[in-house]
Amino acid sequence: MQNMDMSKHLTIDEVKIKTIMDIKLDYLKGNISLDVAHEKMKAAVDHVTAQEFALCEQRLVAHGISDDELAERMEEILKIFEGLLVSEKATLIPGHPIHTYQLEVQAIRDVLAKMIQLSTKKFIKNQWLELMEQLLQINVHFSRKQNQLYPALESKGFDKPSKVMWTLENKIREAIKQTMGLINQDEDERFIAALPKLVEQVEDMMVKEVEILFPTALEMLDETDFETMRIGDDEIGYCLIDPPSSYGRNSTNLTKANALNLSEGLLNVSQGQLTLEQINLIYKHLKVDLSYVDENEIVKFYSDTKHRVFPRSAGVIGRKVQNCHPRESVHTVEEIIRAFKAGEQDEAEFWLEMGGKFLYIVYTAVRDEQGTFRGVLEMMQDVTHIRSLSGSQRLLNWQSKNAEVEVSLDVKADAPNTYGITKHTVIGELVKKYPFIKAHMLSLSPKFAKLNNPVIFKTMASIATLEMIAERGGLEVNEVIKSIVAKIETHV
Repeated sequence: MQNMDMSKHLTIDEVKIKTIMDIKLDYLKGNISLDVAHEKMKAAVDHVTAQEFALCEQRLVAHGISDDELAERMEEILKIFEGLLVSEKATLIPGHPIHTYQLEVQAIRDVLAKMIQLSTKKFIKNQWLELMEQLLQINVHFSRKQNQLYPALESKGFDKPSKVMWTLENKIREAIKQTMGLINQDEDERFIAALPKLVEQVEDMMVKEVEILFPTALEMLDETDFETMRIGDDEIGYCLIDPPSSYGRNSTNLTKANALNLSEGLLNVSQGQLTLEQINLIYKHLKVDLSYVDENEIVKFYSDTKHRVFPRSAGVIGRKVQNCHPRESVHTVEEIIRAFKAGEQDEAEFWLEMGGKFLYIVYTAVRDEQGTFRGVLEMMQDVTHIRSLSGSQRLLNWQSKNAEVEVSLDVKADAPNTYGITKHTVIGELVKKYPFIKAHMLSLSPKFAKLNNPVIFKTMASIATLEMIAERGGLEVNEVIKSIVAKIETHV
């Protein structure tokens, strides 16, 4: 995949590409200044298309320019092309994946505009928390790009977005987190001072998407690519917009089930016989997430469970595993594979706390009966609830939904509770202590459905209070607290 030449999918002028490359390399190697590079570029070409820019970025690696350097110097490189970059404005119908990205870009820019407007007014904490919570949804936008759009471009030989833009996206995530932290610490002045840089970072990313990434994708990908992409988009979700309409020739009836062309015949598994449908149902109901990478380092499979900690979509299948991780952690992935292939290790174990959850992750070397390395199996599990268990439970202990409602009615809205839960309690801390509360919250209001999205919940966990969540769900905060206390009472 990495050896594919993206120029095969584009109509290009090689003489022009060489001219652009020569000027860029002169600058990157320190032979000329940024101003001189810009003037030379203006004199050499009258415009540069998004596709030409992308192709040059892809070819820089052959000239000793690393992805790290490219990520760090992207802003400088863009200044060389100031006033020269052009992109055709394609007319796309609703449901087209790129049209959906464009809608999200506009929604994100609307949030940025509100922030700029609000920054000149009196500081009101709740208003800013609400806006920052909206901006945090950009994580869903990034996640869909990383799992859907980038793999499709990699299949055409264009891997710079996943290697460079992913790093820039992580920087934006961290900047949003740090800036929001200033609000929670009541550092109002520092927050307002930091805001312009954050807005600039996000807007710069939107420019890169609109001017380079999206036009290049429209040029390189075909209808089949976009139809396949649309099927997987729903699995990850959307940023600040409603789910789009379906797209493609089979939009009304194309589902993952018929896309996979499942067979109903019996298969001889290690112990027993199962249909392919039964195998898929087993994987879907496992309480552990599985991913399999073959001996060629290609992602071949992931279990499609509703409780996935990290989002996945069909776009990851057939992708080099290195491209499924941010650049900063690729060296760890490669070291695990190297040690497994060499027979030095058979297992790599990790655990971490994230978004109010305790995650346990194990990578296991897959070997056949002759001991030949056949790939890597990743197993991930949210063990928050398991870690909280103590003693023994030997009897069946199901809780009735009706009983839960009856108990909740007995709890006084204004009565103090022994669990210290108030309207200021942060949802992440609550779920970390009482994991079952997350599922309970989902039952209280359809508007809480976003809590089930791992990306959104991760971003909300450390900042969203019960007061904020109740307001978003159209509920009284005291009623929410009553219900939570009652739920806890049924579990103690």
